[in-house]
Amino acid sequence: MATVSAPVGERPKRDVRRPKRQGLFHRMWRERSAYLFIAPGIIIFTAFTFAAFAFAIYLTFHRWSIIEPDKPYVGTANYEDALQDERFGQAIFNTVYFTGGTVLFTMAIGLLLALLLNQPLRGRGLLRTAYYLPVITPFVVAAILWKWLYNGDFGLFNYYLLKGHIIDEPLLWLSSKTLAMPAVMLMTIWAGVGFSMVVYLAGLQAIPEELYESAKMDGAGTLARLWYITIPMLRPSTLFLLVLGIVGSLQVFTQIFVMTSGGPVNRTTTMVYYMYLWGFKYYDMGYASTLAIALFVMLLAFTALQLRLIRQADR
Repeated sequence: MATVSAPVGERPKRDVRRPKRQGLFHRMWRERSAYLFIAPGIIIFTAFTFAAFAFAIYLTFHRWSIIEPDKPYVGTANYEDALQDERFGQAIFNTVYFTGGTVLFTMAIGLLLALLLNQPLRGRGLLRTAYYLPVITPFVVAAILWKWLYNGDFGLFNYYLLKGHIIDEPLLWLSSKTLAMPAVMLMTIWAGVGFSMVVYLAGLQAIPEELYESAKMDGAGTLARLWYITIPMLRPSTLFLLVLGIVGSLQVFTQIFVMTSGGPVNRTTTMVYYMYLWGFKYYDMGYASTLAIALFVMLLAFTALQLRLIRQADR
């Protein structure tokens, strides 16, 4: 059978027509059964998250007192007040100080414990459980316990420091301008070390043993293997803990509410606690919502920065 070939020097023709793209609503209708399954989650998210967020933005433009009938529109006055609020600036500083002091120490101590408890020690299962118990302890209970330990009259910390002749008189841990925030940070580190330890343990056990054996054959010592193998291989775990730690620390509230109530002289007042004061003590939901939006912007900025750093590290 004879075949028809294209003339010499002439490019053969081909069908370049693209398949017709289906519209969004057509694809949604085609997958309607899947949307029925996720509909409860979408409804709950819309009602309790998206709608609440939209209403919070609406509140920021009003002087919305929960005990007064009049709720006048004030435009951007709440935002202007927040920019000039010195106590809010102090709350931001306290929150950043708390975050910087707790996240890094929690991760560092968790890594040390993970390295220790990853060794073939006797009773390491019991030790792992003991270090993880603070994580599952209710935070309010832990805060009350540590508040008792810090008590200036009969707290155990002062008792043993006095017995050891380390101090001459009892310390007012939670009433001192210089000691109150470090005391709360110490309690937070104690409560969070177990979680960091477990995450790092999982990361350590995922590192191939062949890497360490090859390094030993090349003459690498313990510190060299730690620096060039362990720490780089734990980078995903470190980034995971860093993101969770910063986001969680920027929202610190429970231990501040239970242990110090923002004192002394606003030295432990954080952003969320300051927001709580305006909403449930001063009853101004408009200004409290404005502070919440400011916190949301900070969290969004920190998260975007961290995600960018993660992408750059993965390249």
